[in-house]
Amino acid sequence: MKKEFTCIVCPVSCSLVVDEKDGKLTVSENQCKRGLVFGENEFRNPKRMLTTTVKITGSSVKRLPVISVDEVPKDRLIELAELLYKVTVKSPVHRGDIVAQNIGNTGVDVIATRTIKQENKEI
Repeated sequence: MKKEFTCIVCPVSCSLVVDEKDGKLTVSENQCKRGLVFGENEFRNPKRMLTTTVKITGSSVKRLPVISVDEVPKDRLIELAELLYKVTVKSPVHRGDIVAQNIGNTGVDVIATRTIKQENKEI
């Protein structure tokens, strides 16, 4: 089975060709070793970082940007994002705080990428 990918590891964006014969992969058209590794991983188990936002209360800001601390399976991105859409955090939140642990049983945590202070309400 032969598949083509565009490598996203560096700005060159090589057009990779990954061919599998008898369980062995060959990657061609890569200009560096990182493209070789990317092609193999993309063929067997594609993964991506998950970035989205979650609701936040107690602040004038309504959404908190978040990111996974590691890559998650590409075919689960929508499912995992939907889990995060149900999450609401309360301010204050500091950049790096864990917002969701082991999201979708992937073993990957999701953290805040922004510090948001609690809104001071005048009485």
